[in-house]
Amino acid sequence: MTATNDVIILGAGPAGLAAAAELKRLGVRDVLVIEREQQAGGVPRHCGHLGFGWKEFRRVLTGPSYAKRLSHAAAGVEVRTGTTALALEPGGRIRVVSPEGQETLTGKRILLALGTRETPRSTRLVSGTRPWGVFTTGALQQLVYLARIQPCRRAVIVGTEFVSFSSLLTMRHAGIKPVAMIESGERILAPAPGAWIARIAFATRVLTRTQVVAIHGARSVTGIEIERAGERSIIACDGVVFTGRFVPETAIVRSSHLALDAGTGGPVVDQYGRCSDPDFFAAGNLLRPVEPSWTVWSEGRAVAHAIAASLHDALPAATRLIPLEAHGPVRYVCPQRAATPAPLPAALPFNARVARPANGRLRVLAGKRELWGQDRRFLPERRLYLPLDTQHLGSVESLAVDLAEPARP
Repeated sequence: MTATNDVIILGAGPAGLAAAAELKRLGVRDVLVIEREQQAGGVPRHCGHLGFGWKEFRRVLTGPSYAKRLSHAAAGVEVRTGTTALALEPGGRIRVVSPEGQETLTGKRILLALGTRETPRSTRLVSGTRPWGVFTTGALQQLVYLARIQPCRRAVIVGTEFVSFSSLLTMRHAGIKPVAMIESGERILAPAPGAWIARIAFATRVLTRTQVVAIHGARSVTGIEIERAGERSIIACDGVVFTGRFVPETAIVRSSHLALDAGTGGPVVDQYGRCSDPDFFAAGNLLRPVEPSWTVWSEGRAVAHAIAASLHDALPAATRLIPLEAHGPVRYVCPQRAATPAPLPAALPFNARVARPANGRLRVLAGKRELWGQDRRFLPERRLYLPLDTQHLGSVESLAVDLAEPARP
């Protein structure tokens, strides 16, 4: 069976549902949302703590309440849950499978809002046994908030990103004692006050410049072995939560005809969210790891405007694509190309991140000519905006984003 829609959205998280609601508001009625889980709402459904919704709804909400608000805003749009996309094909075709079987859907435009996932222990190459008690943040939240069980009593958190502090809140909710937070870098990746919050509000040690060497235990975790300042020791615990190190959920994209960016791990897009096949758009944390819910919600809405414009021929096909390349300590640039003509404001602001802490001048270069620059200290896991005006690039053929560091004496 073949179905045809104006827009098909893959993913019913904040970006996908925000796009669906905005398309509905803009008068695009034939929209279908595909979601592999049994309920819409995405990752926030599993986050029972407060901290969601202020910028979107002017309410401080728990994750489940936030997910319900997102779904309510998209009421009237068809959302098919329990449906998994198997393949993306040219011509806006998507092969999907559901309890009713396999079918091919066709959309005039496709929005990929597949989100992101954490890097599990297996990919981090941490040795030791394979006992019960090793989780990611998402797995911990599902056990606590959905299954309503306490999976451990004393746990170590590996990582210090924003999501690591979400794990602290989940542990408090479940009555789990957070024994320590482990960070391999010289400082935590979340803003510096986070270390004080962990120590004072949660009575949790924060160990920087520390490596997890191995996990100990037979049937369940009994402790982790760490190395710090050249010395090894064991922290007793019955749970280990590997947090962060997000990667875009690109399994289906990797096997498709769409181009991927090595820096972000997500699809290559222009400032309107258009992929290498202009029938396909992308928004949210599929684009790069990782931004908070209000950012991906905003991106979903903005890309919805670009999609609506393209359906009504108000966003013409690009006649020229100017690539942006990351150099030096700059980890990535997103979007990765500037499209001209650019008759509409950019849906996605150009931004970058650095791979390590660095002092210097962040620059956007056209050859040797500097189009923009800023001097300061730059930290990883911070979104760095690049005020690039795509309407005044003239005959520029390519752009480079680098960070010029002062010469060492």
